[in-house]
Amino acid sequence: MQEIDVLDYSEQILKALPKGVFLNTKAGDKKNSMTIGWGALGRQWNKTCFTIMVRLSRYTKGLTDENPAFTLSVPLKGDFKEAVAICGTKSGRDMDKLAACKFDIADAETVDGFIIKGCGLHIECEIADVRVMDATTRSQEVKDAWYKDEDWHVYYTALVKKAYIE
Repeated sequence: MQEIDVLDYSEQILKALPKGVFLNTKAGDKKNSMTIGWGALGRQWNKTCFTIMVRLSRYTKGLTDENPAFTLSVPLKGDFKEAVAICGTKSGRDMDKLAACKFDIADAETVDGFIIKGCGLHIECEIADVRVMDATTRSQEVKDAWYKDEDWHVYYTALVKKAYIE
């Protein structure tokens, strides 16, 4: 693994998001990976941060609340299309997605978490701020398109502790 400045790879990361990036969470002996298609990489508090958004109803939310750390495995190489689909449509409450996808995982280096080997790029994060989306500030158009069921997103802004490529 070669440590990198994650901002040097921002273009590749942001282009990978719409195709699917793995958000990896762990709490105790429970591990889960969820596909995310949006997020924010930038600077806050004079630190490099990554913000993820997780719906209130997701299994991942519970794990993230138990362990304020997560990793992102960004598929820059390899064929992860089927795994992206499984992790984006199935719940970790109902199945072991890591086993179903036959992921080869390894422990994260700086946080209590894991990465999916073979993806190419990994980001280890420690949560610094948590906010539930404010329904009163959303336009009616956004509410109608994305939140008819009022299953709002929680924003987890995390400090990037380490990033590296395989």
